[in-house]
Order: sequence, then structure tokens, then C-alpha cells
Amino acid sequence: MKKAVVLLSGGLDSTTCLALARSEGFEILALSFDYGQRSVSELNAAKAIAQASGVTRHHVIPLGIGALGGSALTDHAVAVPEQECAGIPVTYVPARNTIFLSYALALAEVSDAQAIYIGVNARDYSGYPDCRPEFIKAFEVMANLATKAAIEGNPIAIEVPLIALSKAEIIRRGAQLGVDYSLTVSCYQADVLGRACGRCDSCRFRRKGFQEAGIPDTTRYAVE
Repeated sequence: MKKAVVLLSGGLDSTTCLALARSEGFEILALSFDYGQRSVSELNAAKAIAQASGVTRHHVIPLGIGALGGSALTDHAVAVPEQECAGIPVTYVPARNTIFLSYALALAEVSDAQAIYIGVNARDYSGYPDCRPEFIKAFEVMANLATKAAIEGNPIAIEVPLIALSKAEIIRRGAQLGVDYSLTVSCYQADVLGRACGRCDSCRFRRKGFQEAGIPDTTRYAVE
């Protein structure tokens, strides 16, 4: 069976991405990171989703990104914004997707995987530069210049099936595939029980997506 590495954060998008990869006939190798993120509950969610999805393997890699600071998601001294703001918000984690994809590329090569799936989105999102199609295309070119597999005639594809979809379209697609969104945690500052704040960018996009999709929102909120 063909194999795919799926970057699994524990959130709505990455979980939908996993379901899409499975629907396309891939054996799934899930990859998550403990990078010092503010909300540890998203990593717990990733573990629960991987187990429920029956992936072949789930790798959880510890990374020291949090020690570098520079983001509200890794530095508790920086507040997570709860209002819309101009420009790239402080929740952007510098070089995060570049680092994540590099690890995914290494796992794909040693596992003879043909594809890497990442749930980046450039429509209902916060404007992060490493979620844009231009970045993904550039990384794929680099990946297939830098790997033994590609040089020997086995290129690795970077798949971004959600990149042009609205949040509502993502949710509808996941619902068609039977995704249990109650297992997912998207909030930037979810509590230890995985309950969402309902106020950060990620919560606003998620709530709006369920409303527009016409699908009941099973998100657990700390304050209803």
C-alpha cells in the first residue's frame, strides 16, 4: 500500500487532512510535535485522533522551538490576541511549518512514503506566510532536490488538499468522511481539559465555519 506522512496537530484542519489521505488509499504515518506550544491539550488531542483513526504509526517529536520565543503560542509572556488585528498576528511561530515539513520529509524518505499531507489553508486563516501556496511549492521543489529518494526517481509530493477551501467547506468534507470533530482542539489557548476560549483567531474561524456549514458545533468551550 502507498504511504503518506500526515502532519497532525490535533486541530480541525489536520484531522480532516488525515481523513482525506486515508480516503485516497494511503497507509498513514502521523507526525506531531511537542514544540513548547501554549496549549498542551492539542497534543493530547493528536494522540487521541491518531489512536481513533488507526494510523500505522504516530510519531511525537520533541522540539525546542519554544525556547526561541517570538510567538504568543510559545511564550507565555506574550498575550494571545482576542481581537482581529492588521498584519501577521503574534500567534505566528517563526519557521514552524518549514521545520515541521523538514521532519516530515525525513520520515517520508526513511519510510518510503510517496506523499506528505499538511493541512495549511490560505483562505480562512490568520495570514501566516508559511501557509501560502508559494511556500508549499518552493518547499516541494527544495525537497526533491535534497533527498536521495527523489534523485533516484522517487519524488515526494507535498499535498495541501485544504489550501483553497473555506472553513465551512473543510468541515463539510470532513463530516462526509466521518471525522469526529469533538476530538479536535483548535484553540490557541485551550485549557488542560481541551476546552476552547472562544475568542482567539482560531476559535473565531472554527465557530464561523460550523455556522456556515450548517453542522452542529461539538467544540467544548471553557465559557459558554
